[in-house]
Amino acid sequence: MAEPPAQNPQEHDRFPYSAIVDRKPLRWPKGARVAVWVIPNIEHFLFDRPSTSVTNVTTSLAPDVLNYSWRDYGVRVGIWRLMEIMDHYGIKGTVALNSDVCIRYPRIIQGGNQLGWEWMGHGTSNSLLINRQTEDEERALIRDVIDTIRTGTGKHPRGWLSPALSESHRTLDLLAECGIEYVCNWVNDEQPYPMRVKTGSMISIPYSIELNDIPAFLDLKQSAETFGRMIRDQFDVLYEDGAKNGRVMAICLHPFLIGHPNRSKYFAQALAHITSRQEVWLTTGGEIKDWYVQNYLHR
Repeated sequence: MAEPPAQNPQEHDRFPYSAIVDRKPLRWPKGARVAVWVIPNIEHFLFDRPSTSVTNVTTSLAPDVLNYSWRDYGVRVGIWRLMEIMDHYGIKGTVALNSDVCIRYPRIIQGGNQLGWEWMGHGTSNSLLINRQTEDEERALIRDVIDTIRTGTGKHPRGWLSPALSESHRTLDLLAECGIEYVCNWVNDEQPYPMRVKTGSMISIPYSIELNDIPAFLDLKQSAETFGRMIRDQFDVLYEDGAKNGRVMAICLHPFLIGHPNRSKYFAQALAHITSRQEVWLTTGGEIKDWYVQNYLHR
């Protein structure tokens, strides 16, 4: 059992500093240079409060029908286009799943299960972040998310991505306590690494806040064509780096953005580029975690 993390809120003791140039080489199955995983964020939003918006003109209104219905496109239309594209290129999604989706949109769960997708916890809805709850409230929230996803999908979620990557000082400990094996909130590496928790174990799996359609389209105002180019460029560099030391590439998507026809076209082109190379492992979060622990962590 790892030592519990420090209680000093100005610092953390979740992991030691590690320079990637000093690590022993990481090798993926069949000599793959890059482990590529795609993370569709499938989310539910409450009707009476603001959230991710395409325009600020109506965000002060309650309800904000313009932005709510824009987000609602993702679960009605966008996710189905995303499923079709990913299935065409042989890629199984690792879904960051609001547990409310299991209740509100069970048809999506059915579709994902048919494709063999993996489900990881993503809070109850994207209208509720994790940070200001009491310890008991946060523990109850996490347990409810896990129980709802297990009931709705038929599988206990192994991974976790918080809404907006939000955490309290105790979130990692509570996740490990509840049986979560890996977390994606810490976007600071291109390889998995172990994190210190009070009980059990936790692995950080690389996620991306840059190769992510929300910052790309809404914050940086990039075009769909540019985002497709970003995915290809990211892959090309990681593919070269991975010849010496294996890397993880995360592609982080939201169906209400990437699921629109004008954007999905360029995502499909990027997947065609990635799958045209031989030394690539198209995988899921759980598979990355298992390979890393079994073949690297304890050797």
